[in-house]
Amino acid sequence: MFLIDDVLLAPVKGVIWVAEKVHEAAQEGLAQEGEAITQELSELYRQLESGKIAEADFDAREKRLLDRLDRLPPRRRASLGA
Repeated sequence: MFLIDDVLLAPVKGVIWVAEKVHEAAQEGLAQEGEAITQELSELYRQLESGKIAEADFDAREKRLLDRLDRLPPRRRASLGA
C-alpha cells in the first residue's frame, strides 16, 4: 500500500520540492539585496564624512536607500539589524 502511495504522490512531492527551492532562492536574493543596501549606506556615510559628497546629495541618496530597505520583508530587515 505504501509503495502505491509513494508512486501516486511522487509528482506532488516533486512540485513541492521545486516550490521550496524557488522560495529558498527568493529568500537568498532578498538577503543579498539587504546586505548590498547596508553596504551602500556605509559607503555613503564614509563619503559624507570625508567630504566627497555634499549634504544634499547625501540626503537624497540616503532616502532612496532607506526606502529600498523599508520595502524588504520585516524578517529580512530584522536579520540585518535595521
